[in-house]
Amino acid sequence: MNDNIANNSHRNGKFSSSLGFVIACVGSAVGLGNIWMFPYRVGQYGGAAFLIPYLLFTFLFGWVGLSGEFSIGRLARTGTIGSYEYCFASRGKKKIGTVLSWIPLLGSLGIAIGYAVILGWVLRSLAGSVTGALLTTDAEVYFHQASGNFGSIPWHVIIVVLVCLVLMFGVTKGIEKVSRVMMPLFFLLFLILAVWVAFLPGASEGYKFLFLPEWKALLRVDTWVMAMGQAFFSLSITGSGMIVYGAYLEKSADIPKASLRTALFDTLAALLSGLAIMPAVFAFGVDVTRGPSLMFIALPTVFQKMPFGQEFAIFFFLSVAFAGITSLINMFEAVTESWQSHFGLGRKPAVLICSGITLAAGLFLEAEPKVGGWLDFITIVIVPIGAVLGAVSIYYVLGWGKIRQELQIGRKRPLSAAFGWVAKFVYVPLTVLILVLGFIYKGIG
Repeated sequence: MNDNIANNSHRNGKFSSSLGFVIACVGSAVGLGNIWMFPYRVGQYGGAAFLIPYLLFTFLFGWVGLSGEFSIGRLARTGTIGSYEYCFASRGKKKIGTVLSWIPLLGSLGIAIGYAVILGWVLRSLAGSVTGALLTTDAEVYFHQASGNFGSIPWHVIIVVLVCLVLMFGVTKGIEKVSRVMMPLFFLLFLILAVWVAFLPGASEGYKFLFLPEWKALLRVDTWVMAMGQAFFSLSITGSGMIVYGAYLEKSADIPKASLRTALFDTLAALLSGLAIMPAVFAFGVDVTRGPSLMFIALPTVFQKMPFGQEFAIFFFLSVAFAGITSLINMFEAVTESWQSHFGLGRKPAVLICSGITLAAGLFLEAEPKVGGWLDFITIVIVPIGAVLGAVSIYYVLGWGKIRQELQIGRKRPLSAAFGWVAKFVYVPLTVLILVLGFIYKGIG
C-alpha cells in the first residue's frame, strides 16, 4: 500500500483547513482568461443571455469535474502520475496509467511555460506603471518592446524565480500562505477599480455591453460552445493541476461543497473583471475586440487618459500579477509533486528542475506569435486530451462506486443520487465534445 495512503498524509504536507484549500484552488482557477477573455465573450455572445449557459456549465463542471479531480487526488494521496496509476492499477493495468498520466502532466508544464512568459509582460507593465513609463509611452510600442524575441528576459526570470521560491517552502508554508494573501488582494483591488470606473462618463455603455441581454443569442450554437469552453478552462480542469491539490486535502473536508465554492469564487472573479474593465474601455472609446492585447495595449491607453491613471494602472497590473502567479504555482506544483513521487526526487531538486525547464523553454517563446502558437497547441490539443483522460480514468476506469465512497467522506448529508449519472453520462461526454470542438473552432477556452 502507498505509504501516503496508509499515513493519511502527503510528505509535502497538507492544507491547514478547507478554507485554505478553497482559496488555493480559487487562486489556481482565477487566471488571465478570466481577465482578458471573459468580459469580451459576455458582450460578444449575448450579454446577460450568455451568462445563462455559462453559469449552467460552471455549476456542472465545478460539481462533478472539480470534485472528481479533488477526490482522486485525496484518495490516492498523490498527484498526477500516482493518481492515474492508482486508477489503472484497480484494473491490473498500472503501467498504462503511468504512460497516460504524462499527457496531462505535460499539459500543466506546457501551460506553465507560456504563462510565465505572459506574466513577465505583466510584471514589466507593473514596473512601467510604477515608474510612469507605461503612461508616457505609446502603449502599443511599450507592449511590442516586451513581446519581441528575448524582449522580457529579466521580468520573465523574476516570475519563475518567485514561484520557485514559494514552492521551496512546500504546501502549508508556500502555496496556502501566498494564496491567502494574493487572492483577497486581487478581489479587493478589482473591486476598487470597478467602483471607480462606474463614475466615469460613458461607463454605462460598458454595462450595456456586458449585461444587456440579447436573448436570440441563446438560439446560436456558438454561444453555448463558447460558454462551455469559457467555464471549462476557467476552472482549470486539466486532469492534472487540481488532482495534486486534492492530494493535500484532509479527509474531513466536504469535496463537492469545496468544489462549488471554488466555482462560485471563480465566477465572481470573472464578473468583477468585466465590471472593472469594460466600463472604462467604453468610457474612453477603446476597441473592445482586441482579445489578449486588450490588457497590454487598450487598457494602458485608458489609464493614460483617466484621472489617477497611474495609481489605477498599478492596482490593475498588481491584481493581474496576483491572479497569474497563483495559477502558475498550481501548474508548477502538479509537475513537481509527480516528479517527487515518481522519481523519488527531493522537494528542492524537483522544483528547481521544473523551474529550469520552464524558463529555458520559455526564453525562446517570448515573441508574441511564438508564445501564442505554443499556448494554442497546448490548450487545443494537450490540455483537452488530459481532461478527457482524467474524467475517463476517474469515473470509468476506477469506477463510480469507488470514487463515490471518497466523495462521501467528510459530508454530513448523502451525496445526490444524480451525481454519478451526471458525471458518467453528461460530464465525461462533454469533455470529449470540448476536445472535438477545440479542433473545429481552433480553440474555445
